[in-house]
Amino acid sequence: MSELEEEYRLDYFEEEGFERKECSECGAHFWTRDHGRTTCGEPPCAEYGFIENPGFDDEYSLEEMREAYLSFFEANGHTRIDPYPVAANRWRDDVLLTQASIYDFQPLVTSGRSPPPANPLTISQPCIRMQDIDNVGKTGRHTMAFEMMAHHAFNVREDAEEEYAFEGEVYWKDDAVRYCDELFESLGVDLEEVVYIEDPWVGGGNAGPAIEVIFRGVELATLVFMCMEQDPDGEFEMKDGNSYSYMDTYVVDTGYGLERWTWVSQGTPTVYEAIYPDMIDFLKDNAEIEHTDDEAALVHRAAKLAGHMDIDEAEDMETARGEIADQLEVSREELEALMEPLETIYAIADHCRTLAYMLGDGIVPSNVGTGYLARMVLRRTKRLCDTVGVDAPLDELVDMQADRLGYENRDTVRDIVRTELEKYRETLERGGRRVEQLAQEYADRGEAIPTSELIELYDSHGIQPDMVAEIAEETGADVQIPDDFYSLVAERHEGGQAFEDEEEDGDERFDDLPETERLYYDDQQRTQFEAVVLDVFEREDGYDVVLDQTMFYPEGGGQPADRGTLATDETTVEVRDVQIEDGVILHRTDESPGKGEFVNGQVNAARRRQLMRHHTATHIIMHSARQVLGEHVRQAGAQKGIESSRVDLRHYERISREDVKRIELVANGMVMDNTTVTQEWPHRHEAEAEHGFDLYQGGIPPGTNIRLIHVAEDVQACGGTHVARTGDIGAIKIRNTERVQDGVERITFAAGDAAVEATQRTEDALYDAADVLDVAPDEVPDTAERFFEEWKGRGKQIEDLKEQLAEARAGGGGGGEEVEIGDGVAVIQRLDTDMDELRATANALAEDGKVAVLGSGADGAQFVVAAPDGAGINAGEVVGELAAKVGGGGGGPPDFAQGGGPDEAALDGALEDAPDVLRQVLNA
Repeated sequence: MSELEEEYRLDYFEEEGFERKECSECGAHFWTRDHGRTTCGEPPCAEYGFIENPGFDDEYSLEEMREAYLSFFEANGHTRIDPYPVAANRWRDDVLLTQASIYDFQPLVTSGRSPPPANPLTISQPCIRMQDIDNVGKTGRHTMAFEMMAHHAFNVREDAEEEYAFEGEVYWKDDAVRYCDELFESLGVDLEEVVYIEDPWVGGGNAGPAIEVIFRGVELATLVFMCMEQDPDGEFEMKDGNSYSYMDTYVVDTGYGLERWTWVSQGTPTVYEAIYPDMIDFLKDNAEIEHTDDEAALVHRAAKLAGHMDIDEAEDMETARGEIADQLEVSREELEALMEPLETIYAIADHCRTLAYMLGDGIVPSNVGTGYLARMVLRRTKRLCDTVGVDAPLDELVDMQADRLGYENRDTVRDIVRTELEKYRETLERGGRRVEQLAQEYADRGEAIPTSELIELYDSHGIQPDMVAEIAEETGADVQIPDDFYSLVAERHEGGQAFEDEEEDGDERFDDLPETERLYYDDQQRTQFEAVVLDVFEREDGYDVVLDQTMFYPEGGGQPADRGTLATDETTVEVRDVQIEDGVILHRTDESPGKGEFVNGQVNAARRRQLMRHHTATHIIMHSARQVLGEHVRQAGAQKGIESSRVDLRHYERISREDVKRIELVANGMVMDNTTVTQEWPHRHEAEAEHGFDLYQGGIPPGTNIRLIHVAEDVQACGGTHVARTGDIGAIKIRNTERVQDGVERITFAAGDAAVEATQRTEDALYDAADVLDVAPDEVPDTAERFFEEWKGRGKQIEDLKEQLAEARAGGGGGGEEVEIGDGVAVIQRLDTDMDELRATANALAEDGKVAVLGSGADGAQFVVAAPDGAGINAGEVVGELAAKVGGGGGGPPDFAQGGGPDEAALDGALEDAPDVLRQVLNA
């Protein structure tokens, strides 16, 4: 019996004549108007019952179904909200991708700290669930990219003691179920066929009753009633083993899968034909997949049983396929040969839509975070195309979906795909050798390559597991690929699940202190102020001074803290650092000014001005980079300094010299426009609605109201200090660019006086080079290139002369000792020269059919041994023996080896012993 049974006994269920039943197959409890029903109706307890039998009055496209849903809830008092991006880390820092509509409102709204944009509201939110990647194509119903249509209501209990950003009850469980019924009814559904399954929800420290809504064998909606929080003394024990109790806020969190509703309205064999009809036809034609009438009929029958192919439910895919084949009275092999190409086509269409969402929303492929997930999907899609024989360019396939989704940055999306495919090709070339080596190691040990190695090969080299299996087969190594391989890879990189922010324990010393008034926001140009010392706390290396108000900016947002002094009538203390904790600003000083004292604060004005220049210049550089490189560019980090600053940005290519010059021109154009830099503090929902989530380039600020900085057309949420007008920056000079990691470029720049000084240093280096070369500065590049080519030419001449000298020595002009070794001849000689010449001479002797044993005392004692084919001499063993005589070591393959040691005095003795060593090795 459900722990929350009473939570499901709704007045609505009683009024409508529902009956609570237990599924005869799985034991789940469900509510139904059909008193004769015995199962819950969800696979594997039932088959899909809507294929060719939709049960809706009309067929709907994706666009039509979305509009029908949103219009229905608008007509029922809900406000329609625009969807958020699929990259959830654009507005929150605890998750990467948007996996549900409620992600849009976590954690600020769901916790009651911020009001929702409307209450109640309705939305159709694009989502990506990487954990479904291995099910896509197989079950007929799973898509990695999908739209979650939803309606939400945010409520607060009447007896709540704390204040929240919303109040009272909008509606709760009965109304949510009633809305669901009425939506079905509006589409012509027989409500006796709708089943409501009890399925309590737990996630991120919250819980509550939840209902899965089933119609003709498929789950079409989930109604979650979030009303509990984890509590060790809670009265409800949930399925995660933890105890929960009711909280003050309670939220209606629903999810209606747009794609599934569209599918059910059409009754197609799979969801993919309903939502990607044109692309499925294109891919099947491109891959030359055709079916006879009998094969098409078999595919149709198999589609109704595809729900059994769920990786999360089935024992394994082979067994599940075999059970379906038995029901269809065909062999598993026959069914597999028929279905796998189709399933691959379905997955390609879905993955291309996922990539369109990701790249269209500005995710740049890389080795971390959302970038890694995008790269994983792209590489898997490429492999699927190669497997099934789709030869259409992948960038064109992704563009087909991006066009349908209405993205305007389609050229950039295609460019990213092409660039990534080239990187993938290079990665495969490098990684293939590692796979061969690894496969041989496990084959020699008689062990199967474990899943952990497969994941590591994919992570480090991008090698797909089926490619590993192909290579391993050649060496005799066994590979077992788990059915949920890609889900396991995604788990490594998705980060934690969504959670409500937990309050961290702050410093108890500051509990009774008010938040410090921040004067630096009132007048950012001002550097002098007066204040009262509220408290002084001793530290190991000084004191923490708390004032009632301050002009000192605390370290934050990549901007270093201000420095300066605090002065009383009796003493002046130096402020070395400034930090902020729980709204209390700590001035770290060398001495104590005294608690209760009246102080005069003085910020180091020159330092503050330069930091302000660099902070405003950071905004300008980012804006200019987006203008030049594309709107996909987003900040990945920044650090402001005095002499220079840097900003890291996400971009899929190296920033060229031409890019740098264009970025500088745009940036300095903004400076010369001398635009006023302004700030405002709007409600965060209003700011997001007007400017989008690109506001949060520099991080996600807390609070209901956020501070925006306007620099010309650029608008950013920012807590730092800025110049009054862009002309106050003076100038911006990009000093260099570098790749920090794959997909992240760093721009280091200087502004104001620092820009002039950086330019002067560069010019000084140029003039110094001109003096050395005795040419004019503008002639330095051509002169340096000419000198470099001449130097390379002389180096080649030297190498040629060394080879000629080596050949001369090998031909008898070098004075080496020749000794007979078996049927061959060995030349033993000391040549005090460098290793290059020693190797060249040894190779020349070996090409002449002689064994070469050469020693040099130019740098310690060094040996090179070369043996021609058929000499019977192992050069590596010879070098090992000789190097040991001079206190060192060495080795190599049988035909060529080198080594040595530090004892140069023993070199001649070792060479004298060389004939005996050669004979010993020959006879071994």
